[in-house]
Amino acid sequence: MAVIEFTGNYQDLSTDKGYQFKFFCEKCGNGYMSSFKINKLGVAESALEAAGSVLGGIFGRAATGAYDIQRAVGGPAHDGALQEAVTEIRPLFKQCKRCGNWICEPVCFNKKAQLCDGCAPDLDKEMAAAQAEAARDQVQEKARSVDWLKDRDVATVSGAACPKCGAATQGGKFCPECGAALSSKKKCGKCGALAEGDPKFCPECGQKYT
Repeated sequence: MAVIEFTGNYQDLSTDKGYQFKFFCEKCGNGYMSSFKINKLGVAESALEAAGSVLGGIFGRAATGAYDIQRAVGGPAHDGALQEAVTEIRPLFKQCKRCGNWICEPVCFNKKAQLCDGCAPDLDKEMAAAQAEAARDQVQEKARSVDWLKDRDVATVSGAACPKCGAATQGGKFCPECGAALSSKKKCGKCGALAEGDPKFCPECGQKYT
């Protein structure tokens, strides 16, 4: 039998009932599954087990365990099924002559360069990606150039929620829901000094807050 390709990038899904294989692109990981092929030996084993359950004796010894399943799945029939699966899936794959990886032709193969996209990136794809990245950078630059806080008093300490009713403050001086003052500073009626928190007397002149 000829040497079977795809020896490193496929998953064997075969059971005692039949053969099936999934082949993976070594760049993007996309999977392509071969058609299911019935295992004639496995069908015969199942028939023999069914007869054994009726007749008993030596025919009543059901095939169980990994060894029995492997015996039904493996061997020349398995290799033949794998060869058929490779022949079926092979048109969807190309082997990159530079890195040696098996690449799915519909997505990851650069037909013009006859190499995978990893070794010879498609210029149209790279240009589209570069344009999108540049546009994203420009959006961030323009956003940074806007003064988003011009209508906010950043010098006044205020919470994100009203301490009285819990509503969102929206950056204002008074709660939009209950009207409570949101500023944490008190202004002295005598000297005009501002004080943080909730002091009873002005820290500048000693005037009692009313």
